[in-house]
Amino acid sequence: MGISSLTDTYTLANGVEIPVVGFGTWQTPDGDVAYQSTLDALAAGYRHIDTAAIYGNEESIGRAIKDANIARQDLFVTSKLWNTEHTYDKAKQALEDSLARLQLEYLDLYLIHWPNPLQFRHDWEKANAETWRAMEEAYAAGKIRAIGISNFQPHHFEALL
Repeated sequence: MGISSLTDTYTLANGVEIPVVGFGTWQTPDGDVAYQSTLDALAAGYRHIDTAAIYGNEESIGRAIKDANIARQDLFVTSKLWNTEHTYDKAKQALEDSLARLQLEYLDLYLIHWPNPLQFRHDWEKANAETWRAMEEAYAAGKIRAIGISNFQPHHFEALL
């Protein structure tokens, strides 16, 4: 299947549609650069914005999303949980913090950013399981439309199952 526009989508396992092309904001400095580049991307037709708590630019991206005046249901926003937040309680709070910075009521996709952070290396399987449970609860509560993983290798994924 070829891509014909920035709004072409794939369908995730739970039926949520994700735009095939997203605007990534890694290494985009917070402030005017993150704000204006996100605003420009949205004006150019991007509808998937990808950020993460560790990027430090969620506030500027949230302002751009708000100022773009695009209906929320027409956008797809991804963020990621950082390494220091791999417990049940920390994961719940980290999601709330990302939502507040982004000025959103829900995320379209929330990912565990890394599977085996140094802080939890001694028991990373338990830390990921607790984190995943918090994400499942947020999904059930409508705060996240889809949950997933990033940078996992097969053995990390298998341990999560």
